[in-house]
Amino acid sequence: MNTGALKTSVPAAEREADSPGAPAGRLGTPPSVHVRVVVTWLAIFPLVALGMTAIAPISEGWHPVLRSLVLTLVVVPLAVYVVVPRLLAGYGALRRRTTMSSR
Repeated sequence: MNTGALKTSVPAAEREADSPGAPAGRLGTPPSVHVRVVVTWLAIFPLVALGMTAIAPISEGWHPVLRSLVLTLVVVPLAVYVVVPRLLAGYGALRRRTTMSSR
């Protein structure tokens, strides 16, 4: 009896796209890597700009590496867990709406 990998009839890409947390919705394909790059940049750039402005008064004398460490400790989790998922959800809603209107 082979207890190796489970075999399924649904390709991995379709399982990911149809999962409840999939940002592209039920269109069958997740956003392209290019869309994810743009969405990630749209999340990171404003967070870094605002973060640098916010910590500037208290971090004037800090070493640049320490300043970067503190900034990324806040920006990365905020982007990954809050901003990027919301932007991808918005992209998925826009994509569904444009797909529905073009039918």
